[in-house]
Amino acid sequence: MNDAEFDLLDELYFVTPFRVLREKTGLPAPELLALLGGLLERGLVRYYWPDPDTELAYEPTSFGALGQDASYLASKEGLLQHNTR
Repeated sequence: MNDAEFDLLDELYFVTPFRVLREKTGLPAPELLALLGGLLERGLVRYYWPDPDTELAYEPTSFGALGQDASYLASKEGLLQHNTR
């Protein structure tokens, strides 16, 4: 896990909308989406759309269209890796 991923997981202890993540991290949308996509692919993050209670399975083909409208949460595995670093 690199520093950017670590810092992003730090913001995902609670369900957090994409726009809030952009504000807190200061990352441009494409870079933030790429980081989130990598974490989702590895099972370290979960994402929710259209509301914070509806979890979606990660599909790279649909993630690009939904990513900026979704909310995110670190998975149990993501929290374990974040806390043991």
